[in-house]
Amino acid sequence: MSTYGVHFAMTKRTMPMHNPTATRTRLILVRHGESEGNRDRRFTQSPEVPITAVGREQARVAGALIARHFRPARVVASPYTRARQTAEIIAAGGALEVEIEAALREQSFGALAGQPYEALLTDASYHEGPRWQWRPPGGESLTDVYARVVPAFERLAREGLGRDVVLVSHGGVMLALCAFVTGSWDGLSVTPNAGVVVVEHGDRGYGPPIVLDA
Repeated sequence: MSTYGVHFAMTKRTMPMHNPTATRTRLILVRHGESEGNRDRRFTQSPEVPITAVGREQARVAGALIARHFRPARVVASPYTRARQTAEIIAAGGALEVEIEAALREQSFGALAGQPYEALLTDASYHEGPRWQWRPPGGESLTDVYARVVPAFERLAREGLGRDVVLVSHGGVMLALCAFVTGSWDGLSVTPNAGVVVVEHGDRGYGPPIVLDA
């Protein structure tokens, strides 16, 4: 089971898309490296939970992959420690400062914070309707995350016109962003730790999310 109880699939490509131009931006979405919560398979209890040694190595690999294919002008991260630490490792390769965007914070799991992933199965509402509409007690649904993060994403896309911009966030945030650019929750996947997904933005809107893995 994934953290979000959903399993999808996305297009994979091993080479970058078009080079950025004055009207084309490449938005490089990165999930944070393995956190202590991921390692222990528990919903993270605090925004201050760090990444593990494995997570740091994953971030270094992601940073090298990004440096091989792109020339980031900005690195923007969720305020949560695990995303900031991942972003700092990626930004160090280009001597960039990490900028913080509060809207990129992870989905709140409310009363499930600190509980094993499997605890969501005990919530009767989890079994009703689409998973992206499920809202844990005291928390957020993925559609709530969508409403929060999409305006920030569109602003960052406009601000990054003609440049490569790295956005380091979380699994739920990246699901919401991919649902936005594809127009559907169907056919998406939960990005693995330190996974990289690229979205182009140009005159005709957003291109499909592309998994970059080599």
